[in-house]
Amino acid sequence: MTITIYGIKACDTMKAGANEKDLQRWIKAFGWETVINRQGPSWRKLPEETRNSMDATGAITAALQNPSLIKRPIIEGNGILEIGFDPARWAELF
Repeated sequence: MTITIYGIKACDTMKAGANEKDLQRWIKAFGWETVINRQGPSWRKLPEETRNSMDATGAITAALQNPSLIKRPIIEGNGILEIGFDPARWAELF
């Protein structure tokens, strides 16, 4: 079983980044509101106008410029696509 875990480069435990195609796929599957971590400091640092006008295209642009906006971890492979850490769900999967 091959599973890829996506995170941010500065994260000690998850170093894989995301490219535009990954972001497009995740946003299509879950919506930008799930893929973008709107609870974190990176979101709060965005200009208010950017936050208020965010859409799928803007989310991709913002996440490519600032990968820490991506909710993590994202795990993908063998028919699995999950965003965020839920211990019960991960126990089911693995």
